[in-house]
Amino acid sequence: MTNTLSVKIKSLAAEFAPGIIHIRRHLHSRPELSELEFHTADFICATLDSYGIPYVRNVGGNGIVAKIEGRQPQSSTLALRADMDALPIHELNACDYKSLNPGVMHACGHDVHMASLLGASRILNELKNEFEGTIRLIFQPSEEKFPGGALAMIKDGVLNNPVPGRIYGQHVLPTLEAGKVGFKPGRYMASTDEIYLTVRGRGGHAATPELNTDTVLIASHIIVAMQQVVSRSAPPGIPTVLSFGRVIADGRTNIIPSEVKIDGTFRTFDETWRALAHEKITALATGLAASMGGSCEVFIDKGYPFLVNDDLATSEARALAQEFLGAGNVVDLEQRMTAEDFAYYSQLIPACFYRLGVKDPSWEGIRNLHTPEFDADERSLETGMGLMAWLALNQLKPWQ
Repeated sequence: MTNTLSVKIKSLAAEFAPGIIHIRRHLHSRPELSELEFHTADFICATLDSYGIPYVRNVGGNGIVAKIEGRQPQSSTLALRADMDALPIHELNACDYKSLNPGVMHACGHDVHMASLLGASRILNELKNEFEGTIRLIFQPSEEKFPGGALAMIKDGVLNNPVPGRIYGQHVLPTLEAGKVGFKPGRYMASTDEIYLTVRGRGGHAATPELNTDTVLIASHIIVAMQQVVSRSAPPGIPTVLSFGRVIADGRTNIIPSEVKIDGTFRTFDETWRALAHEKITALATGLAASMGGSCEVFIDKGYPFLVNDDLATSEARALAQEFLGAGNVVDLEQRMTAEDFAYYSQLIPACFYRLGVKDPSWEGIRNLHTPEFDADERSLETGMGLMAWLALNQLKPWQ
């Protein structure tokens, strides 16, 4: 029976692939930033209407929650999630579906995620007599912007009435070829916090430093000293990153500014250490600035928690992926210091967040995430929607 179901899903995925590719290209050409996904939401709703799938919109902002009910819909529930927003990046690709919104681009693959979930929803709706229970489809806005659309949707009850037994999400991986997927049980992606430091002092002429507070020098010492938070304070078994990517000292060759801004990110995999690190960052920055005659204001914008994949859900999903795609098309993943607000779901219910290969082997180099050249081999869409449907149906199967 399982083999028969696999054949049905693969057949439907192949049949629907051209339409899903068209959907992906439409979404890619019309990207919208976090909290502004209005056209995107309208398009998803119109597509769900065409499939005959009911939904509720404006959940946690522009979010959409749809459902597909099988037999005995109250017996069990699982959830599938895709994110909707784009990035403030100007696309440099020359494809026919290039972004029509200058300075905005689906550079993180959310167009692929939405299209795959829409494809999976169409397959599942065709096969709703094959399972018992309810499949909840979550189209989530604002993944790219703190505090994250997942948190807003959770506050609006997306995981309630009833609580799903499991939730699955997939994310493109540009280093992995189309047709392949990857899994990592346990702690997979890091927490993320944004660090904002403002060094202040008495600015003045660069030729008379004895009359000024050298805010640039203070900022430089802070940046160098901050590395000891990781090298001397982080528990050796907990991956940790503290990086600074933006420094604004708006003086001149002969002007020491009265203010210097430093922006960075802190990422790790343990909440106790995360809180302690925030204290150390604050104490070090303020203390060092004071010792040099200035001051430092510290603001830490606490972002997403670390993402943990449920061991059982992930091991079962990996085995099912091998059965559906072949063992050679399923790989093991390493921990990543990147972050995802899917982590909020994973902290509350058993979750599996896996990777979908989108690399075209004919491409030179990697068309990486968050770059103007990002793109996806669209053959990955057939894999993405088929595997999502397969995972869902195997959790709600009535034939055993």
